Amino acid sequence: MNEDEVSTLNTEEIAGVVPINSDEALLRKLGYRQDLSRSISAFGNFAIAFSCCSVLSGLAPLWGNTMVYSGPLGVIWGWVITSVMTTIVACCLAEICSAYPTTGGLYFWVSQLATAEWVPLACWLTGWYNWIGGCFGIAGTDIGLAQFIVAMIKVWQPDVDISVYVQYGIIVGIFIIHGTINSVAVNWAGIVNQGAFFANMLGILLTVAVSLAITRPLASSEWVFTQLYNNSGFDNNGYAFLLVILSSQYTLTGCDSAAHMSEETKSSQKGSPSALLTAVVSNAVSGFIFLIGVGFMVQNYDEQILSENAISPQIVQVFLDGVGGAWTVVFVVFVIISIFFSGSALTLSSSRMVYAFARDGAMPFSKQLHTLNKRTNAPVMAVWFNILVATIVGILYMINETAYSSIVAVNTIGSQLSYLVPILLRITTSRKSFQPGPWHLGRFSVPMGIIACLWILFTCGLFIAPTSSPVTPGNMNYAIVPFSFIMILSTGYYLIWGRKWFRGPVREIDDKQVILQK
Repeated sequence: MNEDEVSTLNTEEIAGVVPINSDEALLRKLGYRQDLSRSISAFGNFAIAFSCCSVLSGLAPLWGNTMVYSGPLGVIWGWVITSVMTTIVACCLAEICSAYPTTGGLYFWVSQLATAEWVPLACWLTGWYNWIGGCFGIAGTDIGLAQFIVAMIKVWQPDVDISVYVQYGIIVGIFIIHGTINSVAVNWAGIVNQGAFFANMLGILLTVAVSLAITRPLASSEWVFTQLYNNSGFDNNGYAFLLVILSSQYTLTGCDSAAHMSEETKSSQKGSPSALLTAVVSNAVSGFIFLIGVGFMVQNYDEQILSENAISPQIVQVFLDGVGGAWTVVFVVFVIISIFFSGSALTLSSSRMVYAFARDGAMPFSKQLHTLNKRTNAPVMAVWFNILVATIVGILYMINETAYSSIVAVNTIGSQLSYLVPILLRITTSRKSFQPGPWHLGRFSVPMGIIACLWILFTCGLFIAPTSSPVTPGNMNYAIVPFSFIMILSTGYYLIWGRKWFRGPVREIDDKQVILQK
């Protein structure tokens, strides 16, 4: 049955007489009616997923930190390693997405992959992991945007002192704009993110081409690909190299947004998994090109990267010294555009996850969060709930100098753990019973799943480790604190009350609610 073919399923199958297309028929089979507007093309879905893990929004703000940890060698080859491993993870997620294309995404997948007795707890934990990753991702992205806005001001007014409190005001303003954008009709969001995709690619190509043409002298190839600097404070160069994985993995995290948009995507069994994987691969390739180009621009490592007088983020200082103020503003504008639309896309996808989770009663204020605006048919309450939480998370940025890195780490840990659960269940409890969709890995599914799980566990452990030595209260990695706080509250609530009524996703067809079984 193709995307244009109308389903003729009888009333015994879908309890209705109105003809529906294959996407809606599959959604009903999975247990949900078509509430959200299915108006996004496969390319529109890809554009949203691409924005969520775009190179300019992830690598640019943290590039200076990675250069401090292990220099250009770590930046380039850390990206290559992370890209390969994340592509494997994306393949595993895409296979499951093809079988279960619903807005609940990973949370719903777990309900179909876990054994019956473990479905409630597995769904609960996965949903909360995913939500934490989404909210902290919105906060981290918009903080990065505020940093580049401040940096552009400093390009023209170097003596201007913009306090962290003023930066927080900018961050809140960005949150409000993103909330407003995502309260309108979803088809506009798809169109806007398609434009953002082309802006991203143009920004990367322009930055690399102009930088290589104008910057003199250029760094040598030997320096760009083989020079290791360890300014992390740790004696072990290998550990310093591993620290660069944080920024690389943070950048490529968020591809699951393609799954959260499934109920709004046409031909979702093929469109959503393809969008998920293509978003990672295209960012991996463009990121490699971008990092090489920027690496050749570095003229004085000590002055541009390590000096306290360098503009922050340090990549702006490298731009300024290499191509001058006018071109630097052009580059930074493209970075700002990229980060802006990345934050907007993250807000969009995370609101869909909240909507789906609340649909099954697993969120605070579920009744309110599981509502659609009558005019735009968008989950407006879910959008602003996430904006509120992200605003609270952003307060941490004013308190501690390493808060931004910790927020980034929490985003990555939450997202990675939400990926781990369905992939692990796919290769264990559902190894033989899993019914793949049209997009699948065949015999490579299990070995790739094992590799993906090992990588995720490794990165989650790395992201709670210290990033500077000696460790002090001022530079400690506090990622474990907010993550554990939220998960302890959530799990405690489940053990005391939630387990008495929560059974996982519920069926919502013809005003009936039935617990979905594997």
